[in-house]
Amino acid sequence: MTDTVDAPLIGTIAILGGTGKEGKGLAYRWAKAGYRVLIGSRQEEKALVVAEELRAMLDGSELIKGMTNELAAGQADLVVITVPYAAHKAMCEQMREYVQGKIVIDVTVPLVPPKVTRVQMPPAGSATQEAQQIFGEGVQVIAAFQNISYEHLLHDEETNCDVLVCGGNKASRQVVLKLVAAAGLVGWDAGVIENSVVVEGMTSILIGLNKQFGIQSAGIRITGIPDSH
Repeated sequence: MTDTVDAPLIGTIAILGGTGKEGKGLAYRWAKAGYRVLIGSRQEEKALVVAEELRAMLDGSELIKGMTNELAAGQADLVVITVPYAAHKAMCEQMREYVQGKIVIDVTVPLVPPKVTRVQMPPAGSATQEAQQIFGEGVQVIAAFQNISYEHLLHDEETNCDVLVCGGNKASRQVVLKLVAAAGLVGWDAGVIENSVVVEGMTSILIGLNKQFGIQSAGIRITGIPDSH
């Protein structure tokens, strides 16, 4: 991927598989920040129900709509994939034609139950790299939000975890970093797509720590960098 593409303006975000915890938490934060958010699902009825729940949390905001994954991806400026890894490849193949020319944030972690505390990366290297292979060079695929505890996002709680953003080109990473900030989180440019191996693999370690200490909020922080960065 090159660093020559100008950063697009983002007004509408589609969250595919948006009826799960990850999608709902991000949708809530982004709609609250003023973005139009499309909740996508294989079943339109599920998407409509979740969209209504989120609108109620935001005093009836009309910024959130529910629809099928295909409609959401086609209408959006930027697409977010928040599906379990078992559904990841099929989702990417189904959405390939709808995401061309767009930024795709891949939140997927290649967890392989029942041993979810063991890092198990796919042949492509990471879920993000797998998505990039399927979508092709016309799509900027970015890894982000893998290590966030989404329970906190829905309840306006402080999330004690930074967000590492890697993949795509520098301009697309800057777009995603703005969305990280809009969600009330601290983000860092973590470089090229190959680095997504570390970001995704860290999730299994955090899950193991959560189980060890009976919590749901283990996270990571980047330290030692001056606040003026």
